[in-house]
Amino acid sequence: MRRFVIGQAKNLIDQTRRRPQHNNLNLLSILHPSSSRFFSDMSASDSSLPVTIDSINPNVLKCEYAVRGEIVNIAQKLQDDLKTNKDAYPFDEIIYCNIGNPQSLGQQPITFFREVLALCSHTALLDRDEAHALFSADSIARAWKILDQIPGKATGAYSHSQGIKGLRDAIAAGIEARDGFPADPNDIFMTDGASPGVHMMMQLLISSEKDGILCPIPQYPLYSASIALHGGSLVPYYLDEASGWGLEISELKKQLADAKSKGITVRALAVINPGNPTGQVLSEENQRDIVDFCKKEGLVLLADEVYQENVYVPDKKFHSFKKVARSMGYGEKDISLVSFQSISKGYYGECGKRGGYMEVTGFTSDVREQIYKVASVNLCSNISGQILASLVMSPPKPGDESYESYIAEKEGILSSMAKRAKTLEEALNKLEGITCNRAEGAMYLFPCINLPKKAIAAAEAAKTSPDTFYCKRLLNATGVVVVPGSGFRQVPGTWHFRCTILPQEDKIPAIVNRLTEFHKSFMDEFRD
Repeated sequence: MRRFVIGQAKNLIDQTRRRPQHNNLNLLSILHPSSSRFFSDMSASDSSLPVTIDSINPNVLKCEYAVRGEIVNIAQKLQDDLKTNKDAYPFDEIIYCNIGNPQSLGQQPITFFREVLALCSHTALLDRDEAHALFSADSIARAWKILDQIPGKATGAYSHSQGIKGLRDAIAAGIEARDGFPADPNDIFMTDGASPGVHMMMQLLISSEKDGILCPIPQYPLYSASIALHGGSLVPYYLDEASGWGLEISELKKQLADAKSKGITVRALAVINPGNPTGQVLSEENQRDIVDFCKKEGLVLLADEVYQENVYVPDKKFHSFKKVARSMGYGEKDISLVSFQSISKGYYGECGKRGGYMEVTGFTSDVREQIYKVASVNLCSNISGQILASLVMSPPKPGDESYESYIAEKEGILSSMAKRAKTLEEALNKLEGITCNRAEGAMYLFPCINLPKKAIAAAEAAKTSPDTFYCKRLLNATGVVVVPGSGFRQVPGTWHFRCTILPQEDKIPAIVNRLTEFHKSFMDEFRD
């Protein structure tokens, strides 16, 4: 049977290769994911299977995630077609600027982190004489220390549902060193990246569509998707683009009152700092106002702080919301606060290792038991991610053998990101009809596009949003993948796109040139 299936697959591949090659414009129409054939040849009318699009959970249908949505699907098909049909395209590669995935675009992992991970994963290396020639002394010492904290020294075994206690100790110590206030390892819940932590809190807080979560607009689609999946209501608050994506307390009060008038009980406020997709870094004064607002209104503060290492301007600095709250005199009994951290961002960029944590403070013991129960349902987060999360919060220190190389790698990555952000920001601001706020932090730019009326009309004729229309045309002409602003939500009547700063420095000039030439051609074609 296996041979038959393989033979059939080979026949299908051969048939596909013998078909006439189509140009890229036809390819884009063929690949439009609204067609059911994009995923399967089986139509709804042909199926007698028990699950139909009408019978699945309606919350799944409401859920959207633009970062890996329609345009990315098209880009992946284009990338496959490029392998055999290069001459049909005006570019020779697809450049993915749609997602914060640093290592996929050439960023190298931190040597110390990977050495420790390798030694923990393959412990036999530690008993070999060559280990001291291949690995630094401090990475060997750290690996032994971590293995001693793992029952059975087995990284392939389940851990405690909150994560390995010794690793949580290291993370708590790192938080305390960062903030200057105590941190309790029992408040740490290790997660497979920050996203599962967000889902866990939405599960905890949302019981019906009458439960609302205040979210920034523009927002990272994880929040709208998670709120939709758990059956709640997203209560939007709009960041002020004119003031560099500022967060105004008056806007929070307005949206909270509006939600209450609709019978929605707002349970929490989500804040992303540094911002995604907007790249702003909140001032400490603004953070104090936000903490006071949550305290007064009885809201859980959900602090997405995964970009805390990504600050590029000298006049801004990251401050954790927990540090700000404690400096204001608010303790465990005063405010409920959950902060999320991930190994996927920062200078480490270990997205595929899926590590992170949430620090949960200001919840009663009976509620914490329920959070632990939800964590237990997932058994535990993966051990490699737990190890890396502990290393991120406890890197080499002065005097360690790896310290100088670690600092050089870290500063090299962050300084390069700052240069790339500045180069792209300046290039975008030179383009007709485009304005882009300062790239203060995170990994993205979110420029505003003032599109001609003819382009908007063409988008309407194509039954798509104007920014999606622009981004599709950009992809088709240049191979550069960005995400339409409508995927993040935006002030009605405005259009944006999100572009990462992650392609390596030697790729940035090509991106700038491609984008500049495309935009000029686009504006000439649709000029009013």
